Amino acid sequence: MTEILKINGMSCQGCVASVQKAISRLPVEKTEVEIGKAIVEFNETSVTHQQIVEAIEDAGFEVAATW
Repeated sequence: MTEILKINGMSCQGCVASVQKAISRLPVEKTEVEIGKAIVEFNETSVTHQQIVEAIEDAGFEVAATW
């Protein structure tokens, strides 16, 4: 499954690195992060959407929407 997450609170490359690091701790297949969004490919049997959202929020950012 691939999800695009709109992330509020990101303003620099340090923010991008923080989100990338938070997501990379999970068993995801692929992640692309840029200011304001993340594209995450994952297997739903390994990790849930909620776990990804919680990892991002634990890093200090807000997931505003998912496509």
